[in-house]
Amino acid sequence: MPKPSDVRLLEVRSSTETISYRAPIKFGGRVVTEAVNFNVEIDVETRDGRRATGLGSMPLGNAWSWPSKLLASDQTLAAMLELSREMVAAAGKHRGQGDPLEITHELADQHAGLSAEVKKRLSLAEPIPRLAQLVCASPVEAAIHDGFGKALGQNSYNVLGKEFINADLANYLTPDFRGEFLDRYTLRQPKPRMPLYHLVGALDPLTDADVPKRLNDGLPETLPEWINDNGLTHLKIKLNGDDLAWDVNRVVSVEQVAAAAQKARGCTAWNYSVDFNERCENVEYVLAFVNQVRERSPAAFNRIQYIEQPTHRDLAAHPEARMHAAAKIKPVVIDESLVDLSSLLLAREMGYCGVALKACKGQSEALLMGAAAQKFGMFLCVQDLTCPGRSFLHSASISARIPTVAAIEGNSRQYCPVGNKGFDQKFPGMFRITDGTVETALLNGPGLGF
Repeated sequence: MPKPSDVRLLEVRSSTETISYRAPIKFGGRVVTEAVNFNVEIDVETRDGRRATGLGSMPLGNAWSWPSKLLASDQTLAAMLELSREMVAAAGKHRGQGDPLEITHELADQHAGLSAEVKKRLSLAEPIPRLAQLVCASPVEAAIHDGFGKALGQNSYNVLGKEFINADLANYLTPDFRGEFLDRYTLRQPKPRMPLYHLVGALDPLTDADVPKRLNDGLPETLPEWINDNGLTHLKIKLNGDDLAWDVNRVVSVEQVAAAAQKARGCTAWNYSVDFNERCENVEYVLAFVNQVRERSPAAFNRIQYIEQPTHRDLAAHPEARMHAAAKIKPVVIDESLVDLSSLLLAREMGYCGVALKACKGQSEALLMGAAAQKFGMFLCVQDLTCPGRSFLHSASISARIPTVAAIEGNSRQYCPVGNKGFDQKFPGMFRITDGTVETALLNGPGLGF
């Protein structure tokens, strides 16, 4: 039966902004120096006449979502911009009414066709990957969820039960979810505070000796400076995945530098995650890595909470890359591989025991995969796309509302703080870090919370 809360999309608008990085970030063998934010506004109206404007924003991270060997970075970025605009136009033509899960899934049915049109129009040498499609669609999804909550005068995470959602989770996941809705897998209030994962990129200086020339922009520049200034207790270490000696040395070096800084401030407990960005050739590399880290620095090994996406994102094409042996030692999570339910189920078969959710894959996708991971008893984390401003708050809201997520990754304050201007004044506890945590209690307003 139609619900009074069902919405229709009235008008969809978009804009872009280019944000320069204060320092480059390297991951997956690529160096990024700027981001293009794609911003979306959607006017919505409920069946009973309530109106609101939902907002969404996301950097088009083409270096991460489309690491092409055939196309240059400017070509993949141009294609993602074109596809993002096509998705905005498609949302503007949508004439159905329903809840956000219904509408975003109806729009998702058009992704493949729109992507094929852009490929043909731009004469691209390869198709637009599904992961890049999700990134392009994510600002639209965010705006729909945000507008839905605002129109109802409620937080978007509090309108996910059967009172507002027309079909149970079995309609989107598996029959195991029959009779269940997302309110079972989300919190009615955000967690008050959450630890922040600080990125230690492959190019980031650990000590003064690693700084060729200081930026002198008032922000920390070395790892001890960041630890002291932000009170950090969680560090995410980017690794190469194709140079075992370098990877092991990097973790051992981070441990040595961090241990001295933490001791000086009286901190005795902190954590690491390690991210290979799918560069490892096989699980044997991962096993050799963890064994050598354990031999050289037992303390560093003990601090590793999880290992992120060690091998190629295309799990189906690499059935030999099973993670059972590694997952017995540390949780191993998929990131780039996670694009839908089938990829999650395949990852479980291949030995992965955790998943990384991302706002840039879409709000509906994050909520559904978060529910599935909880049902299956998998380790859960939420990762960043160096999201500035509104997109970081969106990512943090997911972390704060999914029960089993323990920490938040947020890198924009390190690499592109200019993108946080205005938001850092309205939500200082989310951007000015002093005790290693972010004040997620602030994300409790109508819509997505901010």
